[in-house]
Amino acid sequence: MRTLRASILGLAAAGLLFGAAGASAEPLKIRIGWVVTPAQLTPFLFSRKEILKHYGKSYTVDPIRFRGSAPQITALAANELDIAAFAYSAFALAIQNAKMTDLKAIADVFQDGVGSHYSIEYLVRNDSPIRTIQDLKGKRLATNGIGGAIDMAMRKHLRANGMEDKRDYSVTEIRFPNMNAALHEKKVDMVGVLIPFAPGIKAKGARPLFTMKDAMGPSQMIFWAARDPFLKKNRAALTDFFEDHQRALRWFTDPKNRAEALQIIADFTKRPVKSYESWVFTGKDFYRDPTGRVNVEALTSNVKVQRDLGFLKIDIDVPAHVDNSFVEEAAKRLN
Repeated sequence: MRTLRASILGLAAAGLLFGAAGASAEPLKIRIGWVVTPAQLTPFLFSRKEILKHYGKSYTVDPIRFRGSAPQITALAANELDIAAFAYSAFALAIQNAKMTDLKAIADVFQDGVGSHYSIEYLVRNDSPIRTIQDLKGKRLATNGIGGAIDMAMRKHLRANGMEDKRDYSVTEIRFPNMNAALHEKKVDMVGVLIPFAPGIKAKGARPLFTMKDAMGPSQMIFWAARDPFLKKNRAALTDFFEDHQRALRWFTDPKNRAEALQIIADFTKRPVKSYESWVFTGKDFYRDPTGRVNVEALTSNVKVQRDLGFLKIDIDVPAHVDNSFVEEAAKRLN
């Protein structure tokens, strides 16, 4: 009898201990990469804690800035990052070069050229004689990164018009903040650039020759990607995270909150609100899927272009590397 009683007391004590451990468990810290804002909302999207249901309980967010998609491949491989903000170009290379066969695209960040929404622009000077693609023959073209999404769209469009790199034109890498000076000081003849940089370049005297949409159609430009073991291990917390993600995205894109949302962006970037009020969260901005679904059809097409241009050596079954279940489950909770 004593033995039975002792066993019961022991189990009860163990239950209390486990219960206490569960109650005091730390929320999952999700390390998320980002590159440029406000195209990517990550660094301030979770700033309105009062509208979030699960923040600080089941998860927290640690936004980490990178200079591009490619460095995030290294960070993801080294377990220094949980969710990467990949362009389709880096996503495919992570699977091919870093052997991340367990990589999954899990949520849209923004898409290019959807409907009447913004599409990345390839700008020439207003006083330039360049009027057609053929006029680019012998010219110097600038991209933010050779083999990147903006670079590949440019090459595809020029190839469709019978032009090839080195034979018909040259390409140089220039960071986005330096493209304005490079174009207007006539160091290059065309720049491939996106918002928030494009408006300033155009205001100084530049015009679009073509857009990414002209070259690619709709593109799944930037999206979140993570490795399958992390997703499986933390499914409950991640579903809470995506529920709050959609809740926050709805708040930021709601017209009635626009003034406050723009002020949050301005405060974070330390730029005046007027820098954003004409385009952010309007049809002049990139398209963001309201539920965060990855555009599988567009992503499949984008990766095929990468393969066709020779930047990818393997065929990738893109749908097998997409998992929209997290955002779909989160959307059901909110609807």
